[in-house]
Amino acid sequence: MKNTATMVEVQVGGTRVRTPAGSSVAAALALHPPGRTRLSVSGQWRAPLCGMGVCHECRVLVNGRERLACQTVCHDGMRITTSTAHTGGAA
Repeated sequence: MKNTATMVEVQVGGTRVRTPAGSSVAAALALHPPGRTRLSVSGQWRAPLCGMGVCHECRVLVNGRERLACQTVCHDGMRITTSTAHTGGAA
């Protein structure tokens, strides 16, 4: 059976990732391990937890702006950065 789902291409830390159109950034990260989003103040990796924007564990940079991965829809050409080097380390 032919896959007719529309795909978009995003960059995660410089790596090109194809994901179904309409997917959240959190879903795109989960499909492409390790799926983590940022470092906590104590240096532990974090990943999406609640999936509805309450916990803020999924903070990433999207095109240079801090966003919640679970609340952000992927679009072609989106640049996603998963590191506290760019988010100031705020947990």
